[in-house]
Amino acid sequence: ERPEENGHQNKRLKRDVDEEDAEDQNKKSPKRKIVLLMAYSGKGYHGMQRNVGSSQFKTIEDDLVSALVQSGCIPENHGEDMKKMSFQRCARTDKGVSAAGQIVSLKVRLIDDILEKINNHLPSHIRILGLKRVTGGFNSKNKCDARTYSYMLPTFAFAHKDHDVQEEVYRLDKETLEKVNKLLACYKGTHNFHNFTSQKGPKDPSAKRYIMEMYCGEPFVRENIEFAVIKVKGQSFMMHQIRKMIGLVIAIVKGYAAESIIERSWGEEKVDVPKAPGLGLVLERVHFEKYNRRFGNDGLHEPLEWTDEEEKIAVFKEQYIYPTIINTEREEKSMVNWLNTLSIHDFNSSAVGIQANNKNSK
Repeated sequence: ERPEENGHQNKRLKRDVDEEDAEDQNKKSPKRKIVLLMAYSGKGYHGMQRNVGSSQFKTIEDDLVSALVQSGCIPENHGEDMKKMSFQRCARTDKGVSAAGQIVSLKVRLIDDILEKINNHLPSHIRILGLKRVTGGFNSKNKCDARTYSYMLPTFAFAHKDHDVQEEVYRLDKETLEKVNKLLACYKGTHNFHNFTSQKGPKDPSAKRYIMEMYCGEPFVRENIEFAVIKVKGQSFMMHQIRKMIGLVIAIVKGYAAESIIERSWGEEKVDVPKAPGLGLVLERVHFEKYNRRFGNDGLHEPLEWTDEEEKIAVFKEQYIYPTIINTEREEKSMVNWLNTLSIHDFNSSAVGIQANNKNSK
């Protein structure tokens, strides 16, 4: 054989060997259904969910999918078509919203040191903190029976509108905190939240949502500003729902709206409900109580609880989520600017009332 032919043959042999190696590797690590526990700081991202074909709006999933491909957990074509890996996120967080306990379910090759390899290809403000094997038909969105969010806000948001408040000096008193908690507790139970989202009418059955708990914790001081964290646990939430629930309570406590507006907002009329800034909102954890009861102790699967990862979650929040909220608030004054818009809202008249007034003036 002539030398150049020999060279071609060697190349061909090498290619065959490489392909066989890849096949062997795939056989050694067949695809398995898993869940990943994720934490991320959402600043600068257009939410969690990937918008294939619209690259100017960067999402958390863009970075995640890229890391999964680069680490060798999924083939490249799965990145383009996420259905191929049965990808499902538990909650779609909005633009700028962070998460400390987001869950995604997908099929991957269980390579060695998988978490380390994925994290090596992720920016430091997105981390995979845990991994568990789940049943083949598991879908993190459908199997999730509750979600807990927190909302961190400077307490001067609750100062009465008639008081001249200096942001760094303001401290929340016990009576005001009690009032805030009394109002937040009104949301518990099942209500028609059509006024707390867009594009849903009062007759839409999907506007009915079940809230298990909602309360504001004790305030604490960071960087000279006092903050507090509101926790809310519900079956599921609609777009902007939590921010509007909090926005309405702030409007009442500040003296812009009457307490009766909460009851009124569940009725059929359209009520003007203000939407608090997205900055302080964090997806804290997602709950799989039914799944855990059924599969958590079947000897094959682990319950989807993350007690071993609690410390890592706490460290991530202290390192990436809280500083982002605090620094952005100080620099961009998102809460201050939003509070200045509350006086523009019309909390007294219903849509029906406004139409009647318009007719009369005509």
